[in-house]
Amino acid sequence: MKNYHVIICLFFATFGCKNDKVEAPEVIVPSTFEIDSTDKFPRITDDALLTLVQKQTFKYFWDFGHPVSGLARERNTSGDVVTSGGSGFGIMTIPVAIERGFITRAQGLERLQKMIAFLKNNTQKFHGAFPHWINGATGSVVPFSTKDDGADLVETSFLIQGLLTARQYFSGNDASEIALRSDINAVWHGVEWDWFRKNNENVLYWHWSPTYGWDMNLPIRGWNECLITYALAASSPTHPISKEVYENGWTGNGSFVNGNSYEGIKLPLGSPYGGPLFFSHYSFLGLNPTGLTDKYTNYLDQNRAHTLINFNYCKTNPLKYYGYSEDCWGLTASDVPDGYNANSPTNDKGVITPTAALSSFPYTPDESMKALRFFYYKLGDKIWGDYGFYDAFSLQQPWFATSYLAIDQGPIVIMIENHRSQLLWNLFMSNPEIKTGMKSLGFQSPDL
Repeated sequence: MKNYHVIICLFFATFGCKNDKVEAPEVIVPSTFEIDSTDKFPRITDDALLTLVQKQTFKYFWDFGHPVSGLARERNTSGDVVTSGGSGFGIMTIPVAIERGFITRAQGLERLQKMIAFLKNNTQKFHGAFPHWINGATGSVVPFSTKDDGADLVETSFLIQGLLTARQYFSGNDASEIALRSDINAVWHGVEWDWFRKNNENVLYWHWSPTYGWDMNLPIRGWNECLITYALAASSPTHPISKEVYENGWTGNGSFVNGNSYEGIKLPLGSPYGGPLFFSHYSFLGLNPTGLTDKYTNYLDQNRAHTLINFNYCKTNPLKYYGYSEDCWGLTASDVPDGYNANSPTNDKGVITPTAALSSFPYTPDESMKALRFFYYKLGDKIWGDYGFYDAFSLQQPWFATSYLAIDQGPIVIMIENHRSQLLWNLFMSNPEIKTGMKSLGFQSPDL
């Protein structure tokens, strides 16, 4: 299926939303499903529940990681197809698993050694950048679409975000951890971020193909999940971009500013209603928005506003979908009954995605906890499985996915941990290159 978040967010980034109104569908069919209010599992403390969710979800990357490369499979039916961005998310779950006692430090190091060796020595790269999909056994490109058969700079940035987090965690002086950091640096230094300006334009481009060149022709512009791409490009010690590329390319010289209110909440940046919630997750797995400011906004305020708009929309439920409530909320890109969709208040198909609320814990801890209790205790017999919560569900239809996606599972583990301990934020923001790069773009933060 060629319809994952990359295509969806490109639509938002390139075209935006056509209007800021939530339009009702022509027909709403009454649901045949009734919520059973009985608990499906014994009650435990909220803290124990958070740990349980992290542990079960981590298994997607640990137990189901590709046996040859160790990288994360795109989804639970992907076979040999692994994902570069999802693997970056999976790498970030390893320090969590070690600190929470799910695995030992030695086990985590061994898995990372396998992964980084495969990425460094076996995986096809294009000007240092990785493809979206990779054959986890051979390292060769698996085309994401006909012309998307080469470099994907955004997926590469999600991968590098994970690797730099791991580099900071495995900071020991023994030979194995020193070697791991050296291998991570080799991959990080090899990415030619500035080359993706396509003939020195003041914007980064998403794709390049060895067969089709720049035919995809998709500039990376905000506001969406791609801030991390510009942050890393500015931070590169070998192939950096200038602030001019960031301002003209990412911010559109300020054109990504919003400032309107939706559901009673003022939204600083982005499209009407904020778009899918993954916009506030992927870049901020490592980038700490707490106290992060520039001339445009406070980024914790941005992410809180985006999340609260999504929450309030589901609570208000203007389209009258069965089950939407302050306990059952969260719209983001996910599987839907007929494929895949960028679920949001302006593109609402009645599908709730657990990662939306659970990966928002740092922004809306109370609202996210209520959703977690509802998902686990009230719907657990329908949506809880071997690797945590299934990807999505609709109580309106009714429909319950049986799929897991790496890009949805990873942020659950990571953002719950950032809520609990700020572990991944502290690790990623401790990178000296990131401090230098973010400052060069005009950001201010206690971490910098």
